[in-house]
Formats: sequence, C-alpha cells, structure tokens
Amino acid sequence: MTTDVLAHWSTVKPAHRVRLADGTELVASGGHRFLSARGWKHVTGAMTGRDRRPYLTTDDELLGLGRSAEAQVAWPTAPTSSWQRGLLAGIVDAEGSRSRHVLRISNADDEMSSWTQGAFDDLGLDAVPEERDLANGVRNVRLRGGLREHLRFIHLVDPAIRRTCTVEGTAVNSDADLRVVAIEDLGLEMPMYDITTGTGDFVANGVISHNCFARGTHEWLELDTGRDFDSQVVVKTNVVDVLHRELGRPSWRREHVALGTNTDPYQRAEGRYRLMPGVISALAGAGTPFSILTKGTLLRRDLPLLAAASRDVPIGLGVSMAILDGELHESLEPGVPSPRARLELVRAITDAGLSCGVFLAPVLPGLTDRLADLHATIAAIAEAGSGGVTVVPLHLRPGAREWFSAWLAREHPQLVPRYQQLYRRGASVAPEYRRWLAARVAPLLAEHGLDRRAGGSARGTMAAGATPTGIPGDDDADFPVGSLPAVPRAATAAAARARTARAAAPEQLTLL
Repeated sequence: MTTDVLAHWSTVKPAHRVRLADGTELVASGGHRFLSARGWKHVTGAMTGRDRRPYLTTDDELLGLGRSAEAQVAWPTAPTSSWQRGLLAGIVDAEGSRSRHVLRISNADDEMSSWTQGAFDDLGLDAVPEERDLANGVRNVRLRGGLREHLRFIHLVDPAIRRTCTVEGTAVNSDADLRVVAIEDLGLEMPMYDITTGTGDFVANGVISHNCFARGTHEWLELDTGRDFDSQVVVKTNVVDVLHRELGRPSWRREHVALGTNTDPYQRAEGRYRLMPGVISALAGAGTPFSILTKGTLLRRDLPLLAAASRDVPIGLGVSMAILDGELHESLEPGVPSPRARLELVRAITDAGLSCGVFLAPVLPGLTDRLADLHATIAAIAEAGSGGVTVVPLHLRPGAREWFSAWLAREHPQLVPRYQQLYRRGASVAPEYRRWLAARVAPLLAEHGLDRRAGGSARGTMAAGATPTGIPGDDDADFPVGSLPAVPRAATAAAARARTARAAAPEQLTLL
C-alpha cells in the first residue's frame, strides 16, 4: 500500500550500524525498528530490565527488497551513465507501461530499442528483449527481477510520470540476502532524520523500516518523544458523534467516564475545535457521571456548562500541577499554563460551586521535595479552595524517561546519580523514597485539611486511612476529594461488597 510522509525532523542520537549479508549498511538509532522474519525488532535492546524489548541479533533476517541502485560513475567515453539514465527516464515516460507488476518499454524503432537495451545493460538492470513477431513491428524490452529490480530502476532513473513507479499491492518477495551479520555501536552521536508516514512504515535502503519512539501513548501515533509530544496534537474531531453512538447502546451501564487520564482534553487545540462542550452535554444527557483531569485553564470557558451538568449527573474535577517555582516551571514545562494560572483555575471552579481536587504531580526528587517548597505549594492549593490533594512522585515510563533524563543532565547534572539510584528498578521511584515522601507530606496535608479521600469510585481508589502515595491510573492510586464523581454512601458500600465478591472487578475508568 502507499503512504504519505506527514512530517520529518532532525535529531542527534547515538548511532549504530547494521550490516546485512548482501552488503547493505543501515545507520540508525538504537530505538529504530526494522521488520524481520520474526516481527518488528529494535536495533538494540535487552532481555530483561527497563530496556527489555525485541532487538536484532545476527540470527535475524530482515524483510525487504535488497540494495537499491548505487551511485554511478560517469563513463570516460560517451554515452555517460547520466545520459543513459535520462534516456531511460524519457523512454519510460513516452513508451513505458506497467501491467501485472511487469514493466515494459515498447518501440517500433530498432535503433531506439537497441539503445534502450544497452542502457539497461550498462546500468546493471536486468532487462531482456521479448521476441514477438508483431505485425506493427513493435518490440518490447521487459524489466525482470520483480519488485526489487523495479524499485532499483525507479531509484536510479526517476521517471517524471509516476504511474509506472507505483508498487502498491505488490508482495514483498526478494532473493536478496538480508541476514543480519553485525550490529555495531559507532561510539558517536550523529544527525539522524525521523519521518512520520501515514502507516508508520517505509522502505529504507531496501529493507522495511518503522519509526516508533515516543513518550507514552504518542508512540501509538508514530510521533516522537520530544518535540512531537510537546507540539503535535492529533484531534479526533468526530469524538462527539462517536460518543453519542456509544452512550446510546443498550449495553451502556452509565459507568464513570474519566477524561484526561491519558491526554489533556483542554490543550490549546480545544480552543479551536471546541469539542468539550459537546462531550459534556452528551455525557450529562445520557445520565453518565464523569470526571475531568486537566492542567488547561481553558476549562474556565465551560464552567457554566459544567455547573449545569452537575445538576443532572455527579461530576468530578481535578487540576494537576507539579511546580510552584516559576523559573523551574518555564524550564520543565514551557508553553503550558503557569502554576499561578492553575491555582486561579482551582479558585474559579470552587467559586462556581463545583468541587475540585488537586494532583500535586509529579514531585521531583531534589527539586520540588524540600519541606519549605512542599509547605508553600500545599498552602497555596488550600487557599485556592481545593477539597483534597494527592501527592505523586515522578514516574518515568519508557519514552518519558529518556526525555526527562536528557533534560536533567542538561539542567541539573549534579542530580543524575541520585536519579539513577532512585529509579534503578524501572519506572517507579524506589519504595524508600515513597515512604519518605508520604511521611513528609502527611502532616502538611492534615494541617490544611487536604488529607481527605475521594468519595467516588475508580480503579485503585484506596481504603480510608491509606497514605496518598499512588500513581493515578495504577492499582495503588488514590484520588483527592472533588476529583471523582460523588457516589452515595449506600452505593459505595454496595460497590465494596461487590469488589469483595468478585476477584476481577469491571473497569470503571474509561479512557476516551
């Protein structure tokens, strides 16, 4: 199938060379993927630990077409190779055809057919004359070698008329020896170029390749972990129509729908597309309780609509903020609402008569976990009117880990050894740090009356009395008061009995 190049950008990364048995050499980052006979494989990886992922070994064989045409050296006497390429490009545009994946050039002029055959031969392309006794004297020159040779011809000759260049629908069959014979760390960083295509896949130097390295869910969209995550937003403009359809299903049980647990619904793009008013109205109209977690101050626009919806269904509103210090915020979160703006959002929500909980997340070891900083931040949240606070230490999933580590090494290199120690086990901070942070924030939350738990329901909601140290969305998650739709006490007790009776409770947080 065909795919369009949607974006491209340059980066600098550690380089690795992959050498194949047919002489092909590919230089790529360790996170780049190629299609092998045993599925997609990264250039480098590990069997265990945080770097665990499928990776190339010398037992692998890549799928593809083999090497494309190499650069040609001009012949010392005429005709030159550039002249021959021009001849073939012109004759293909004028007399070429492609049928059933076979390229032919037809001409009734014997001399032209001879020059055509000679150009094919001199350029190393596998073409043969077809012996046909046609009444009109037309002779055909046919390019053999299947898809591999056809692509070599396209790369070498580059015809202007593209209908003879398409390979859509052609099976990838090749006799090229694409066994991996070596993977080498080049020991240096060098410029590399990333592209995004419609399918995510493309042919790179004769092998099927795939670009996929991202922060969190951005890798599902074939976008990169740094600039793309910060600047590229894919908008599902039909979300309201789809939501109406799903909410109208007889099987829908009006379960809690959580917005913002994966991507922020009030990013800048919402100002243009105005999707959330339709989402809010659809959920309220269907009698479906919902919650919103955001750092976007654009939510203020919809406060009248949310206040009206709260009279029909239970709703919860959560605001996330990580940093009170303006300078650190600009360094780590450029382009997003400031901490002060988010505190004003909390105040506006509560002034509208709605409840609101705050996720103080993530707490950055050595940067935002000093007692004075935590006290100032929690006091400011309480003054803004929040009903509760959940304090969450930094969580470094693959993708986010690489991006944050680069920022830390650049801005605070003295902290790198400490982070390596704290996150030695993977994405979650070491248990001893969790316990230390919980003990530090517990009296501060109690002092300001922010240690209450949500009365709603969600996967991972902790029992009363537990310390708020969970990662939202994980099994040990805790949610502050106001962030979840309120559930009547009787319903809460019934839900607790149901969870006790069933080992596998149904999911109650639905991601849109």
